[in-house]
Amino acid sequence: MKIFVLGGGVIGVTTAYFLAEAGHQVTVIDRQKGPALETSFANAGEISPGYASPWAGPGVPLKAIKWLLMKHGPLVVRPTLDPHMWIWLVKMLRNCTTERYALNKARMVPLAEYSRDTLKALREATGIAYDERAKGTLQLFRTQQQLDGTSGDVEVLKSYGVSYEILDPDGCIAAEPGLAGVREKFVGGLRLPGDETGDCKMFTDRMAELCVARGVTFEYDVSIRRIIRNRNRIANISTSKGWRAADAYVMAMGSYSAGFMRQLKRPIPVYPVKGYSITVPIKDAAVAPVSTVMDETYKVAITRLGDRIRVGGTAEISGFDLELHESRRRTLEHSVGDLFPGSGDMRAATFWCGLRPMTPDGPPLIGRTEFSNLYLNTGHGTLGWTMACGSAKVLADIISSRVPDIDVRDLGPERYVK
Repeated sequence: MKIFVLGGGVIGVTTAYFLAEAGHQVTVIDRQKGPALETSFANAGEISPGYASPWAGPGVPLKAIKWLLMKHGPLVVRPTLDPHMWIWLVKMLRNCTTERYALNKARMVPLAEYSRDTLKALREATGIAYDERAKGTLQLFRTQQQLDGTSGDVEVLKSYGVSYEILDPDGCIAAEPGLAGVREKFVGGLRLPGDETGDCKMFTDRMAELCVARGVTFEYDVSIRRIIRNRNRIANISTSKGWRAADAYVMAMGSYSAGFMRQLKRPIPVYPVKGYSITVPIKDAAVAPVSTVMDETYKVAITRLGDRIRVGGTAEISGFDLELHESRRRTLEHSVGDLFPGSGDMRAATFWCGLRPMTPDGPPLIGRTEFSNLYLNTGHGTLGWTMACGSAKVLADIISSRVPDIDVRDLGPERYVK
């Protein structure tokens, strides 16, 4: 089939790769001048199936109030008049129950685990390199209360067979020697040895090259203006360079997918939640992180990417605003400077933000829509890099009329109709 993939981030490009592998004629269309120049550009770098959890969970509404009052809190809400923001927030609050949290996590973990395994197979088959490391994730607890509160997380990890380690300060330092100089600032940690790290932008660039070698066409600097339906099918699309038509279409435009689905009168509850990062050149490798350290207090991920440290965090609900707020930068600098002092050159750090496409319940949207030739691969939130390969492989199987390796029947848009 002739297939248009709408969106050139990590989700879109990886989807194009697996569609090409399945024998389809694929074109990727993106408004930027190259791949992965929006949300995939400078994310936290984590591939963390063990942390594949919904944001909506029991206790979150009360925690949100505390986070909003913190100086370096992980949550920021900048209210707008956009009704879609408030509808999304209400739906998210409805998912903050024990029952829904368990259901939504059960939909996310298998996909995240499958995605990591798919990435490993891809790496072995192609030799793709992207400053990758397979040295686990350390969730670092600054207080005894945080450490004592891990019992629920541990039970969930056990139920899904995810390897984990509960570490005292000595164990944390053994995993991350750079923490030795700040031993007094934490009481322990939860380590997930199966997690990986890598540069998402570098990966997507290399994947685009692999796609081209397999016959995929990339059309950059092309904006999609309208999607035209004809009864239960998509007939064609209007772009900044004219009308285009294909046999099938994949919507992989992240947060911007929602606007086009509303245009088609088939809304999906995907809303942007802004995240920030700084990328810091390493100044002293001996005191820099080895892999990823999650600063539980500030919900900040500190990740080693080659000769750089990527520090990512914040959940800012402010619509499609891309303004870089200096207060968010100070939070990221505070976390990495407090745990890994002297490791990086803060004066040379670059500051970035991106819009994560979030669903109110947590799992992404993968599968066919009510239109017979329109498919979704969006709504991955903070887990786009973690779930990219698995989501792409699953969708390529669905489009190719093959049975996916995992059950993804509950990831389609029809779950909201139910």
